[in-house]
Amino acid sequence: MSEQYEYVPHRLLRRRVRDIASGVEGELMAVINENVSDTLTEHWTELAYIRDASGREFTTAATDIEPVDDQPQTAAGRRDPRSA
Repeated sequence: MSEQYEYVPHRLLRRRVRDIASGVEGELMAVINENVSDTLTEHWTELAYIRDASGREFTTAATDIEPVDDQPQTAAGRRDPRSA
């Protein structure tokens, strides 16, 4: 089996994202359509490469990422302004 992959454009590239499965956040570095088969039958999947705060990159399914808001909501930020 040879290495087979292709880069895929993604709207969240270079933005902060969260891996839904693990909850880990980082910067989306690339999305790659990659042949992950270890047999003669090809199996392609889109993998998201995310760089976490320590600088290490990990992969997850591209469908399992979501954008992270730039400003995290605090308890005070979520409070209903009418309930003062």
